[in-house]
Amino acid sequence: MWEFPRIPHEGFMNRTTLTSFLAAGGILLAGCDRSDRAATSGGDREIVIDGSSTVAPISTVAAELFAESHPGIQVSVGTSGTGGGFKKFLDADPRLRTDINNASRPIKPAEIERAREIGIEFIELPIALDGIAVVVNPRNDFCDHLTIAELRRIWAPDSRVTNWKDVRDGFPDLPLRLYGPGTDSGTFDYFTEAINGREKVSRSDYQKSEDDNVLVHGVSGDRGALVYFGFAYYEENRDKLKLLGVDAGEGPVRPSTATVRDGSYRPLSRPLFLYVNAEALNRPEITDFLTFYLDHARHIVEHPRVMYVALPDELYTAARTRIQKRITGTVFTQPASGPADLASLYRER
Repeated sequence: MWEFPRIPHEGFMNRTTLTSFLAAGGILLAGCDRSDRAATSGGDREIVIDGSSTVAPISTVAAELFAESHPGIQVSVGTSGTGGGFKKFLDADPRLRTDINNASRPIKPAEIERAREIGIEFIELPIALDGIAVVVNPRNDFCDHLTIAELRRIWAPDSRVTNWKDVRDGFPDLPLRLYGPGTDSGTFDYFTEAINGREKVSRSDYQKSEDDNVLVHGVSGDRGALVYFGFAYYEENRDKLKLLGVDAGEGPVRPSTATVRDGSYRPLSRPLFLYVNAEALNRPEITDFLTFYLDHARHIVEHPRVMYVALPDELYTAARTRIQKRITGTVFTQPASGPADLASLYRER
């Protein structure tokens, strides 16, 4: 069992506050495109990151800590979702490409093919573990867990479940209102594959947002609501939300540091990644930033403003080796593997 020291919540700063704090400190948080930023920030002295809103808090804290010792380098962190981030990472116009993509799933075959077409080599870096939390309003006093079959019945593309009484016998006559990530989100991709058997196969009649804080706000004000998003967003807002267990056939399990790490929270535990444009490593500030990121990864990932699950040290060593030796490509030859498989996948490369 890997040791994971819990970080206390004292001094906690939520993601909305963190965004304002970092912007005031000179760390850009996405808005204009790269060409606009380069014109005002010195071009190559800026590191441009985009992608997953789940991974963004990790990269944002890494950028903040890096800025303390590298004040001449500006780091921007955008949140257009994993798929949206890969579109920017693989833009046909080199001036518009991002340097690093935050991803809450492995790169897809179509994205790999796109990279080949435009001549981009990428380096895949595992960075943390996360669980997808299934959450309801705290005034929901009748549901403590859902089975995989019930989640599938709720989220299937042809689902007609619109009331809690349709989910399980004994549940009340209460409208079921669904919230979840948008279709560019890696969380959407991972959840739909794990629950419905195929990525992006889902009902569409739910409230979508790439901003997890918007989802939190929606569910916290609606007794009949249900949402799924990264476990850290539940942790951040646990006083406003109720966490459900997920029963995959061996009894209900709630996500936690321990259950995400050991894979017992299945099938909704997942690895998180950085994807780096290999050519960008010719710029010393990119290499310096990634070296800093990986050398301090455990502290960054476990930071009280992040609160994800750190990887075992051997995986951070493997990531540093991939940077040093410019090992390109992905270790995933099939759809997303869970955290239990991660060490063996990178050890074999």
